Amino acid sequence: MQIGFVGLGKMGANMVRRIRRDSDHEVVAFDFNAEAVAQAVSDGASGADSLEDLVAKLSAPRTVWVMVPSGEPTEQTVRKLIDLLDEGDAIVDGGNSKWTDDKRRSAEAAKRGVQYVDVGTSGGVWGLQVGYCMMVGGQQEAVERLSPILDVLAPPTAQASVEAIGPRGWLRFGEAGAGHYVKMVHNGIEYGLMQAYAEGFDLFEACEYDLDNAKIAHLWGQGSVIRSWLCELAARAFEADGNDLHALEGYTEDSGEGRWTIEDATAHDVPTPAITAALYARLSSRGGGDFAHRVLAALRNQFGGHAVHEAGGREGEGR
Repeated sequence: MQIGFVGLGKMGANMVRRIRRDSDHEVVAFDFNAEAVAQAVSDGASGADSLEDLVAKLSAPRTVWVMVPSGEPTEQTVRKLIDLLDEGDAIVDGGNSKWTDDKRRSAEAAKRGVQYVDVGTSGGVWGLQVGYCMMVGGQQEAVERLSPILDVLAPPTAQASVEAIGPRGWLRFGEAGAGHYVKMVHNGIEYGLMQAYAEGFDLFEACEYDLDNAKIAHLWGQGSVIRSWLCELAARAFEADGNDLHALEGYTEDSGEGRWTIEDATAHDVPTPAITAALYARLSSRGGGDFAHRVLAALRNQFGGHAVHEAGGREGEGR
């Protein structure tokens, strides 16, 4: 099939690369950064120099995947696409939008006969290699049309999961907003897991023994109850920046999903003490972080390529 792709940042560029590398699907790519478009073209995509140009190069019914920063950039892009697209076309938001925004945008798009799909995407900068976990919401018809692209982007599903969700590695949960709602809770859980690892390694830093954090993280990845991809990334972080993570400042950003999770949990009288404490820990890091906060910053850098604050006050790109 043919798909338009808007936004060629860390994840968007890799998604385009994976689609072209692993399938015969056609991609028309646009970004305000001309160098990013040129790279996509070298990866096998067709380039566009504007949203208007991208839409003109797609055949009806068109599908345009938006992978730009959440908030106003996504809002402006979706609004303009609604005006440019025709009845039967579809917009896919693969960023980290709030699910309530998806519901509103879907209703606005429907007035023009444009379908809307929200795809909560997890996988970070590693998705090119291992694939992306995708949590999908939107009209069934639009999702079915998008499914060949989702199949290429998704990782091979472990056999144990096939009977539960099917072999695709992605799942539609309902109408618009459902995908990003599941992704929001996913990220809230991620906050809690990361905080637990950070506190554990903080204790190692303070204890009487001379411990090697990288070796501990590697060991825990071998059959331990707490083995996980985050644990593997902790090992990588300690190897890259040293067991004391001396090159990093313990300053940890948040992208909003943890706040939204807590907000909705409160509205439903669902207690979320671990997720709430994890968010507050991130907030406290901004006044000058300790070792646990350096671990959090390192983990975010490892899985998402998120910028880190280097010791000495500089902000550095992900390594």
